[in-house]
Formats: sequence, C-alpha cells, structure tokens
Amino acid sequence: MFKHILVPTDGSNLSLKAARIAVRLAASFKAKITTIFVIEPYLPPMGAEGMAFYAAYSPEDYELGMRKVAAKALAKVRSAAGTARVKCAEIPVIDGHPWKAIIQAARANKCDLVVMASHGRRGLAGLLLGSETQKVLTHSKIPVLVCR
Repeated sequence: MFKHILVPTDGSNLSLKAARIAVRLAASFKAKITTIFVIEPYLPPMGAEGMAFYAAYSPEDYELGMRKVAAKALAKVRSAAGTARVKCAEIPVIDGHPWKAIIQAARANKCDLVVMASHGRRGLAGLLLGSETQKVLTHSKIPVLVCR
C-alpha cells in the first residue's frame, strides 16, 4: 500500500515515538522511509525598537550547532529503521516554514504518506506557537498519520 514514508522529527521523544510507528508501518509494507529535520534560520536577537543586540554566537556557529542537533535527531530515526531493516534516508534542511519544507520534501521524494507527531498544544499556546502538524494536515495532498 505505502512505498515511501516521510518522517519529520524534531528530536523529541514524541517525534521518536511517531518514527517508530512509521518504521513498523514501513516494515509491514516493505516500504522505505525518509526522515527530515527542519532547522529554523538564524535570527539575531532584537530589542524592542528593532535594534540588534550583540549575539553570543555567529550565524555560522548557530548553523553548525543546529546541524549537530539535526544529525542527532536524524540518527535516532535511522537507528530505529536499521533495527527493523527498513531503508532510511535523511534530510536536514534550513527553512523558516517547517510545514512547507515537510510538504516539499514529501513531493520531491515521491512519498505517499507522512507520519508525524503532534505535541497537542491547545488554546492560547496553540494559537501563539502555531502547529506545524496542523499546517501539514491542512496543506498536504498526501495522507498524514498523526501520532500522539
């Protein structure tokens, strides 16, 4: 039924839980997975009047640090896939809109399912922080399995 599953991760335990579900699905369908970690672009600290503060790290240091975080998160998914003998590709990408990067990766890699976690933020927290999962659900043309 499914041949290629996209698994977004943010490195959290909840996203690892979703990845493990995706791996079990992939194993049962003899499918492969691709895991993606979306790195938010560097934004310098700003003051109330739009004045930039001195940052303790440079944009290059930020990117290097975030690529290490991404590699660690992607490695957890790769390990889960390896244990189940499921083929796994990894995509670390920098994008200011994670939901768009996820949908673009699904399209570009011809994925037929997205399996992702939802942190379940509701109310004001959900309104202020937004939900990448909700945006993927709203805009995706392929099925999305949400794990909680």
